[in-house]
Amino acid sequence: MAEDPYALLGVEKTASEADIRKAYRKLAKDLHPDLHPGDTTSEERFKQVSAAYHLLSDSEQRARFDRGEIDASGAERPEQHFYRRYADADRGGRYSSSAGHEDFVDLSDVFSDLFGERAAQGQGGGFRAQGGDQRYHLSVDFLDAVMGAKRRITMPDGKALDLTIPAGLKDGAILRLKGKGGAGFGGGPAGDALVEISVDRHPLFTREDDDILLELPISLDEAVLGGKIEVPTVSGRLRVTVPKGSSTGNVLRLKGRGVQPKDRPPGDQRVTLKVVLPDKIDPDLEAFMRDWRQRHGYDPRKEMEIGS
Repeated sequence: MAEDPYALLGVEKTASEADIRKAYRKLAKDLHPDLHPGDTTSEERFKQVSAAYHLLSDSEQRARFDRGEIDASGAERPEQHFYRRYADADRGGRYSSSAGHEDFVDLSDVFSDLFGERAAQGQGGGFRAQGGDQRYHLSVDFLDAVMGAKRRITMPDGKALDLTIPAGLKDGAILRLKGKGGAGFGGGPAGDALVEISVDRHPLFTREDDDILLELPISLDEAVLGGKIEVPTVSGRLRVTVPKGSSTGNVLRLKGRGVQPKDRPPGDQRVTLKVVLPDKIDPDLEAFMRDWRQRHGYDPRKEMEIGS
């Protein structure tokens, strides 16, 4: 990737982590290959944007890029590595030459510097190192996050990957896919893919911990007389009873109808009632309410009165 990662994401070099994440999410949604089947230009741009985010979302890699120690693809720039290490050393710590063997360094030290604790000497003098982790972003449907699902996603390199979305997944969660990251060095194991989850909004439901929240409109007669009505839930429609004399703000609790994670008890669905009048008040209703007010009027705000 030759292009500047900051320019690819459309952010300044002083951008915060949140700004970088926000810019990437917008571009990833616009360019994802699933939305542009057969469009090689969008696919290539998606790969470049993803690679830029993977570099800049890693604070250590970002700092190294800003110092010029690695290029935009994340590859090491050896001259920067060695210059930084020796330029500020005292005379005895710098390279010196006497036309002998002092200009050569032990390669095991070099690889140790480059890979740190991840590098290990193998048999026959070879070196093995685990590949780097790679970060991705995935938008998930609200109901898939609540109920769990299996999805096939397209990685930035164009490969398809089957992903299991566990029930109860929360916005911002990170799924670790072992061995799906960067290739290892010298035959070492591949790194992991870290998939950050963004849960889409739902037009009806919201979530609070493991409870599902729903605001349900009811008619005036349903509020007064009560009755059986159908209520949407995350697992399908359910017939429930509205008690007589229900008011806006009353809550019906549907036990076990919330998020159903495998490792803890299921949540509930909380249905908040909202009394909704018809768009147009007909003469019959108006006449009835005038008569009712005269016979049975009451003050619902009497508890709000305060002393003078």
